[in-house]
Amino acid sequence: MAHTWTIGGTEYEFESIQSVLAKANEEKTGDELAGISAESDAERIAAKDRLSQMTLETLYENPAVPYERDEVTRVIRDAVCQETYERLRHWTVAELREFLVDTQTTDEDIRAIRDGLTSEMVAAVTKIMSNMDLILVASKMTVTARCNNTIGTEGTISFRLQPNDPTDDVENIIDAVREGLSYGVGDAVIGINPVTDNVAQTTEILRATKEFIEEWEVPTQNCVLAHLTTQMDAVSAGAPADLLFQSIAGTEAGNSEFGVDVSLLSEANELGRRECTASGPNVMYFETGQGAELSNDAHEGIDQLTLEARCYGLAKEFDPFLVNTVVGFIGPEYLYDGKQVTRAGLEDVFMGKLQGIPMGIDACYTNHTKADQNDIENLAVLLTAAGANFFITVPMGDDVMLNYQSNSYHDGATIRELFDLRAAPEFDAWLESVGITEDGVLTERAGDPTIFT
Repeated sequence: MAHTWTIGGTEYEFESIQSVLAKANEEKTGDELAGISAESDAERIAAKDRLSQMTLETLYENPAVPYERDEVTRVIRDAVCQETYERLRHWTVAELREFLVDTQTTDEDIRAIRDGLTSEMVAAVTKIMSNMDLILVASKMTVTARCNNTIGTEGTISFRLQPNDPTDDVENIIDAVREGLSYGVGDAVIGINPVTDNVAQTTEILRATKEFIEEWEVPTQNCVLAHLTTQMDAVSAGAPADLLFQSIAGTEAGNSEFGVDVSLLSEANELGRRECTASGPNVMYFETGQGAELSNDAHEGIDQLTLEARCYGLAKEFDPFLVNTVVGFIGPEYLYDGKQVTRAGLEDVFMGKLQGIPMGIDACYTNHTKADQNDIENLAVLLTAAGANFFITVPMGDDVMLNYQSNSYHDGATIRELFDLRAAPEFDAWLESVGITEDGVLTERAGDPTIFT
């Protein structure tokens, strides 16, 4: 069904609701590559204006991918509380935005409508919000989760310690863990991307990190980011994993390219609650990123922001401990420069929190993207103001295995100092007990990895 809209005396025609959503998106090279983006700023403004007047009921009745042929759509729609939805369905997207940005709207107020929203509604309101809008509303929302410690509590910011090694050398990995912990990061997870994806390698890294965690009584969790089936086989054979990880997509076809489906994710969640070494109850870790579906030719003609929102709707089904977008990792074909990466990062954390998941980010870029370390540091500051649950940190901001740039261990310490934030409560107490911090401030011992030798 075509939609026409006149603005400034010019009439614009959009072939479908999905087209309105795509053309209302901020400029993204991924949408341009897919051939679905606005052809001009004027058309983008017209699409935003049309979208702002669309009702939530219209978006509910017209999911990005039809209910009958996509299990991600079914997960999202089946989770909607009909009683809450009935109260909201006549709202326009503009009215939803006004509700969210209103000074009187609290975290409790947002929680009261959350289960009446679909991911398409969340995507739609995101498209008509400014960067400052996104930061303002995200900062109102608190989302907590617990594995071996608790993340997301007010006044805290957490960090994943990512000690990757290009040869999976376990001692090198542990050395990087020592350094990261000495700077006070690692409360979100000690998470390693393995070079070799097999049960033996996954088990070796899990055992080494778990032994270190237990020896030094670190209140955190470990995870090896092999394919989910590899981790499940390792855990079933006795490997000590606290979290189970998987990259996910916003379409059934995209998840098929990742080698997973809803049934497998459910099986993993059940296995994790039964067999993982965490106290829980949250034992799943998901990773996403705008453009992933397009890169796998599984985007179904839908824009990358809307698909990203659907990733979070899917993740929510499994009560995760961590979800993060790797915002600049996929490359300039999807997010061209620092401006696009920044916008996408703000969108992603907002959309994740609005859907009630503990949302973090890898504020990162690859070396062929038109971005630099200042862009990533700027994004980290903006998203700390927005209340992101956690960031990924790597030694010196340079991941030598995945060959991309991110935030460093030092950046984590700086963010806490800049915003007067602490680590997750249990981890914060541990940092004080080993003398790395005093009253939340790094001591002279900080940055010395020999503390853990």
